[in-house]
Amino acid sequence: MIPVFTAASGRVIAPDLIGFDKSDKPVDDELYTYGFHRDMLMAFIRHLDLWNITLVCQDWGGILGLGIVPDMADRFDRLIVMNTAIPVGVSPGEGFDNWKAFVRSQPDLDVGALFKRGMPYLSDEEAAAYAAPFPCQDHKAGVRRFPELVPVEPGMEGVEHGERARQFFSRDWGGKSFMAVGMQDPVLGLPIMKELQGFIRGFPEPMEVPDGGHFVQERGEAIARAALQHFQSQ
Repeated sequence: MIPVFTAASGRVIAPDLIGFDKSDKPVDDELYTYGFHRDMLMAFIRHLDLWNITLVCQDWGGILGLGIVPDMADRFDRLIVMNTAIPVGVSPGEGFDNWKAFVRSQPDLDVGALFKRGMPYLSDEEAAAYAAPFPCQDHKAGVRRFPELVPVEPGMEGVEHGERARQFFSRDWGGKSFMAVGMQDPVLGLPIMKELQGFIRGFPEPMEVPDGGHFVQERGEAIARAALQHFQSQ
């Protein structure tokens, strides 16, 4: 995606959430909370003084990112949304519940194997690159915690932000929007994304990526080109 956006004279900023990739990885599992990540992202945006933002989000990028837009609405102009949700205290389904239970049983989760399972076309070298930031169990606190933090039960931290985001996007959002769906995603696939589409004012029909799984951004070049063409036509 990044080369497509930069070729179109865009500035691309891709933050790593704390606990992932090149960001710091605190080893205390309990440090990782919904509010911890949310506050970090909002501080990041303010620190860089970002405006005219196109939010490109997938999975937790949407769970967190879409949830902060109402609090910083004047900074966001466009959305590119992929395989995510705005949770409000209800599980997205059995697939998520099974995933959550699986991660809970795997404190030393094999990250490379996980990506290979979701994207079997990855080479061993590419899978190893995904796994490289997590050389041992201590580095995987963030990985372990993320499924536990999704606001899928009433009263969980983040439910109120999800409810507010749904109201904002259905009533007040006036920016441009684009959606792409990895059709092979067993958890956040087309049914969940069509539900999300219904909450966002002015959302067009989604781009369906037939061979895209949960990590649909691996098909990002085609998605980025389609999104830019859509924005330019509006």
